[in-house]
Amino acid sequence: MSEQQPDGQSDGGVRGERPAGRLYGVGLGPGDPSLMTVRAVQVIADADVVAYHSARHGRSIARSIAAEHLRADHIEEALVYPVTTESTDHPGGYRGALDAFYEESAARLAVHLDAGRTVAVISEGDPLFYGSYQHMHKRLAHRYPTEVIPGVTSVSAAAARLGTPLAEADEVLTILPGTLPEEELTARLAATDAAVVMKLGRTFPAVRGAMERSGRLPEARYVERATMAGERTGPLADVDADSVPYFAVAVVPSRIAAQAVPEATTPGTGTETDTDTAADTGTGEVVVVGTGPAGPLWLTPESRGALAAADDLVGYTTYLDRVPVRPGQLRHGSDNKVESERAELALDLARRGRRVAVVSGGDPGVFAMATAVLEVAAQEPYRSVPVRVLPGVTAANAAAAKAGAPLGHDYAVISLSDRLKPWEVIAERLRAAASADLVLALYNPGSRSRTWQVGKTRELLLEHRAPDTPVVLGRDVGGPEESVRIVRLADLDPGQVDMRTILLIGSSQTRAVRRGDGTEIVWTPRRYPEG
Repeated sequence: MSEQQPDGQSDGGVRGERPAGRLYGVGLGPGDPSLMTVRAVQVIADADVVAYHSARHGRSIARSIAAEHLRADHIEEALVYPVTTESTDHPGGYRGALDAFYEESAARLAVHLDAGRTVAVISEGDPLFYGSYQHMHKRLAHRYPTEVIPGVTSVSAAAARLGTPLAEADEVLTILPGTLPEEELTARLAATDAAVVMKLGRTFPAVRGAMERSGRLPEARYVERATMAGERTGPLADVDADSVPYFAVAVVPSRIAAQAVPEATTPGTGTETDTDTAADTGTGEVVVVGTGPAGPLWLTPESRGALAAADDLVGYTTYLDRVPVRPGQLRHGSDNKVESERAELALDLARRGRRVAVVSGGDPGVFAMATAVLEVAAQEPYRSVPVRVLPGVTAANAAAAKAGAPLGHDYAVISLSDRLKPWEVIAERLRAAASADLVLALYNPGSRSRTWQVGKTRELLLEHRAPDTPVVLGRDVGGPEESVRIVRLADLDPGQVDMRTILLIGSSQTRAVRRGDGTEIVWTPRRYPEG
């Protein structure tokens, strides 16, 4: 095996008396021969051998693009796939048949390279972007001097033919193969800003279904045979599935670029709270989004998509700060004691045609904003405003996962805050859950103005639980100040508990064990003893 050169190409060495030939992977661009690069034309002109892939019908799109640059004395190697989408009797199945084909094709090209010939493997688009050439590259590039000539991709060609930006500013562009399962496509389309789905053809019905389920269908565009004869573009929703070839892509372009260009005299920072200047966008709705206990890693794809699609974000400022600023979005922050006012603002905006995301920590339905929004939405004049609630990772689940599996059996969730219910009710519920031997997840255990509830809770629970019952203290789980500790119930110190802490109190069956690496884990067995 030859030594790698600094530029990533091997020097090829000498085999016998003749130096090895050179391998080129040549990108031809999306179809129009005039979009081939000067370097691609140059390499084909200098090559001894031109190789290209085709289906069994023998027609090669790559060859047709490069046809005017082929010479009569070129040695042509047609690498004909044994299968495309049909079944095969190969003992290794479809994948086995293709692997055998790639090995045989590489061996054919190696014969030329060993004879000192220059081999150009031509490929539509870019050779290393879903290109057939890459299978030759993996098998030959470490053995022979190799150069890859990049080409214009179908993604770039599709955007150019549509005349629309793919991504702008901090937007994320996702490239997806249409061969993914529909559920996976749906999740990825919901989570990204912009997308291109390749390899349509027979996958089109699933791709269209994923676009619809993810809410991206109204934005989606269709491009068929970009820059080639028979090119077709239009809204994806209008395309007949039976008419879609493999060489077609679905494009969900930049959301920022789709917004109206602001007047030159309007600065427009995207963080204004003056809703009087906000233009209506059609049918409005409110989506209550759970961001999980911390930052973006805890967001579900559906929630990420809803936040990106919103015209307005409404929420407690601390939670709004977890959401990236997007051009054109309006942000309406407030403190944590005006839930009803936030709900009314969100619903009023939606009545005016705005798409509103109410941002909530954790899961919005667990001691959070979903209830506040629904309470207001049940009243006139908001009953006709569409409201959706998207789940998020709860603080209890996040802390439990960090500690092990303390919620592995039946458990109860109780808030220790007496701001919205009297302490007597809380104490009665604690006694009932403790006497039933349920694991407890205790939210809102303390704050600057509430310092005594944790101590009272410990005293009450010790009437029903052993002193060595494991207690998990999870603070700022997922955040920069994350701390997860395990203590005995008798040793629970109220001074170490604040509003950012959640408490998980074990049952009589919960176990705490120190593992070989020194870490301590907690779990509650799934099986409860009889009697």
